[in-house]
Amino acid sequence: MDASDRKAAREHVTAALDGAASLVDQVALVPTEPGCYLWRDASDTVVYVGKAKNLRARLKQYVGLTDDRQKIPLMMQVVKSFDYVVVGSEYEALVLERNLIAQYHPYFNVDFKDDKSYPYIAVTESDVFPAIKYTREKHRKGTRYFGPYTDAKAARETIDTLRKFVPICSATCAEWKRARRLLEREPDQAAVANIVLAGKCRPCFDYHVGRGPGACCGAIDTVEYARHVRQVEDFLQGKRSHIVGELTEQMQEAAADLDFERAGRLKARLQGLNALDVKQQVMFSSDVDLDLIGFYREETISCACVFVVREGRTVRSVEFILDKGADVGEDELQAGFVKRYYDETADIPSEVCLSVALADSDVIAGWLAQKRGHNVRLHLPQRGEKRRLLQMAEANARHALMRYMVRTGYADDRTNKALLQLESALALDAPPMRIECFDISTLHGHFTVASMVVFTNGRPDKSQYRRFKIQTPLTEANDFVSMSEVLGRRYAPERMADARFGSRPDLLVVDGGKPQLTAAMEQLAALGLDIPVCGLAKSDEEVFVPWDETPVVLPSGSPSLYLIKQVRDESHRFAITFHRELRGKAMTASVLDDVPGVGPKRKRLLMREFGSLKRLRAADEEAIAAVPGVPAEVAHAVYQALHELA
Repeated sequence: MDASDRKAAREHVTAALDGAASLVDQVALVPTEPGCYLWRDASDTVVYVGKAKNLRARLKQYVGLTDDRQKIPLMMQVVKSFDYVVVGSEYEALVLERNLIAQYHPYFNVDFKDDKSYPYIAVTESDVFPAIKYTREKHRKGTRYFGPYTDAKAARETIDTLRKFVPICSATCAEWKRARRLLEREPDQAAVANIVLAGKCRPCFDYHVGRGPGACCGAIDTVEYARHVRQVEDFLQGKRSHIVGELTEQMQEAAADLDFERAGRLKARLQGLNALDVKQQVMFSSDVDLDLIGFYREETISCACVFVVREGRTVRSVEFILDKGADVGEDELQAGFVKRYYDETADIPSEVCLSVALADSDVIAGWLAQKRGHNVRLHLPQRGEKRRLLQMAEANARHALMRYMVRTGYADDRTNKALLQLESALALDAPPMRIECFDISTLHGHFTVASMVVFTNGRPDKSQYRRFKIQTPLTEANDFVSMSEVLGRRYAPERMADARFGSRPDLLVVDGGKPQLTAAMEQLAALGLDIPVCGLAKSDEEVFVPWDETPVVLPSGSPSLYLIKQVRDESHRFAITFHRELRGKAMTASVLDDVPGVGPKRKRLLMREFGSLKRLRAADEEAIAAVPGVPAEVAHAVYQALHELA
């Protein structure tokens, strides 16, 4: 965020609010205890929620603008008031912060881009015969939820696959619902529920095909059914070894009792589970339980990909689109997601792997440990298998974000907004459909080149890119002279009439501040051209315009700033590439190139014979003439050229 933004924010927070005490004065009265704070705008809408170990000290960082996050100056310009809630500890503050964010959905907090209910797989544990279901409902007491899933199809397929291995009732089954209502009317009969249902209900279709345990018709008692429920929950938590062990034991018992039909059914379930393990790539030699969370960010949007590893194997991966990107810090983005994700899931591992250290990692780890009932470690893998998988999660996050942007037309919408914002901010007559940008690259006045890049409809138009060698003799770097030359050449009448250079630009961007802008304006005036022009400074990303001494401030994270920075950076990249190409050719050039009679073939012969220019210079004229294919007069010219430079 630039200095003008911080100055405007500072003036705002120190101004009086409708005759009342200023924000600075109000903050001075805030207690020093832990708690949560809520910043509000003029309409009393909560725009940001945060937590603090010391409320007064934390709020002073905001009003004093000593918080170096880019969004803070912009946020403080809209803040009109604040509230705070005092709690007993920083851990309680974290829990309250998560609840307040879920309640208010503040604009400046990290949250899911699609604020919707994600699908879960749920088990109705409070029922006498718990059933499994796919749901998006808010969490209810007495029901255990597994997820969230971002792929509804995958969640449904998981339920179908699971019921093939472990028979359990489905919450959508009409017969199960009838049995449930009956047992709710006779709660004292729960211990003998199978006997009660045997005489009053009928078997469902799933029972006939082996996917239902027959609870609806009394074919299974509550003790045996509870074992099925436990196996289902172990499966959903990734604990397949428990299921395999139990099914193996049951199969052996059935075989010992000569109940070969039941033993055969159990064997079929075991084979199905083992087939799953064959398809699943085992990631670790030990039975580790961990989540690896990779992130990929664009300017104002990002994606988090969670690899869920249980018992050493990846049981699923889920992706979430977030409504913040490069406009917030990496640690803030990851901390915000971790709080949101683990607030909504009960499946918490012993280790969470991230790519950056979180400022309040100890508090978050304590909160997760409290939810899990065991210690939870936040880890930053630097090498090995965990690091490789974390990088894989980051790659998946990038692909997921690209798919989302294509599917929703995010890039097109953002480009259209950028062009309209530039039209307004730069006082243009129309959106700049064709933008040209120039940059100079030099090495102390040597190999000076200029690049011209063109963006058409907000996108790079590489067929229109051009590059120029600066012809003005320079003894040192002089961007003003170089820029004047390249603009004079590009916008000369013959070039403007040349169809290969395209149409007249709607906006000309020069890389630099007020001096570079002035030089460009003078050159355009000399050519008699009236082309809208602006300069973009590298340091504070300030946009300079001819009609105002004060630079135009494009909001941080806005589509317009992103586009104009992209244009400037592409111009810089194109210029640097050409500059390096010229330098590389010069470094491979030789004094032999200027010797009459020495072409590429004779040059190769000489270098093959002597090995280097140094050894060739040390040779006498007779040794040079002795090289096959080198006449005596050419050998004399080579000898003279080499020793003139000595």
